[in-house]
Amino acid sequence: MKAAVLYESFQPLVVEDLELEAPHEHEVLVKLTASGVCHSDLHYMKGDREHPLPVVLGHEGAGIVEEIGPGVTYAQPGDHVVLSFVPTCGHCSYCVKGRQNLCEARYQLRGKMLDGTTRLRKGSQDIHHFNGLSTFGEYAVVPEDSLVKIREDAPLDRVALIGCGVPTGVGAVINTAKVKPGSSVVVIGAGGVGLNVIQGAVLAGAEAIIAVDIHGNKLEHALQFGATHLVNAATEDLMERVRDITRGEMADYAFEVIGSTDAINQALLTTKRGGTTVVVGVAPTGAELTIDPDFLHLDRVLMGCTYGSCYPRADMPMLIDLYMARRLKLDELISATFKLDQINTAFEALDQGEVARSIIRY
Repeated sequence: MKAAVLYESFQPLVVEDLELEAPHEHEVLVKLTASGVCHSDLHYMKGDREHPLPVVLGHEGAGIVEEIGPGVTYAQPGDHVVLSFVPTCGHCSYCVKGRQNLCEARYQLRGKMLDGTTRLRKGSQDIHHFNGLSTFGEYAVVPEDSLVKIREDAPLDRVALIGCGVPTGVGAVINTAKVKPGSSVVVIGAGGVGLNVIQGAVLAGAEAIIAVDIHGNKLEHALQFGATHLVNAATEDLMERVRDITRGEMADYAFEVIGSTDAINQALLTTKRGGTTVVVGVAPTGAELTIDPDFLHLDRVLMGCTYGSCYPRADMPMLIDLYMARRLKLDELISATFKLDQINTAFEALDQGEVARSIIRY
C-alpha cells in the first residue's frame, strides 16, 4: 500500500510503498476512506514532540473493515468505522470508572501495536505506528479496541473528523468543563479544534461565545460556527474586550486551544471569580507553565483535557447523529481536500493557518 512516512523531524513526509502485514489476534484491517490533517501530527513533524522514527503518522480516520484477525468479536468485514486513537480496553482502572479517554492501553503503544510488534515495513526496516492507527496510508491494521462502529448512511470522508478534532473540542465543553446554559465562554484559538469548542458551546447553550485569534480568516470561520463575538488578539486588547463583552464580570469559562503557555495564562486572566479554564491545546514537550497561585484562590479552576474526556464508542456515534440531524457542522470544517501525494502541501496550508481543517481522501 502507499503511505506517508516521517523519517526525520523537520523533513517532508515521504509517500512510498510499504508492506502491511495481516492483522494478528484482536486486530482488524481497515480500508481507509479519508484521514484528517491534524495539528497534533504537525507537532511531531516540527520536532515539538518526540516519537520513535520512522513512523506513519495520522490518527483521525474512517473507513470500512476489510479483514478481521483471530478473536475479534466487535466488528465484521463490511462494517463502517471511525478510528479512535485511544484503544479503550474496558477493564483497566480508568475504563471501569468511566474514564475511557485515559485507558491504560493508550500508553502501551509507543509506536508499536499492543503486542509490542509492528505491521508496517519497508523491506527489512520496521516502520512505527502512530497511536496504533497510522491513518496516512491506504489501509491500517488497528487494535479491535480502537474501532467505533457507525451508521452506514454517514459519509465516511466527513465523519473521519469525528476521530479526533470534533470529540476533543465538543467534549472539552460538554464532558470536561460541563458548560452550563447561559454561560459566557472564551475560546483562544479558532483552528480546527477551536471551532469544535465553539460549536460545543453552542450545543451547551452558552450565551456569549467569544472567539479569539490573530488570523482574520479563522475569526470569520468562528462566526460561522456560532461565535457571538470576535477578538483579533493581534490588534485588540483581549482583557479589555472580554471585560466589555461580559459587562465587567469576565468569562465563566475559557478554553486554550493553541498549545501555548502564554495563551494558557491569557485564558486564566479572562475568567471571573469561580470561573474555569480548560487547557485543550498540546504544548511542546518540556514547556513550563508559570502562574500566580493567588489567582486560583478565588475559586478559579485550571484543568486539563485529553480527547474531550470522551467515551469513544458512546460519544462518536452520538456526534455523528447530531451531524446527520444538521445540528453539528462537519462539511463546513473542511476547507480543502487533498490526495495522499499532496500531503505535505496539506500540512503547509495547516501550518500557515490557511485552512480550518483539511482531509486526505483515498
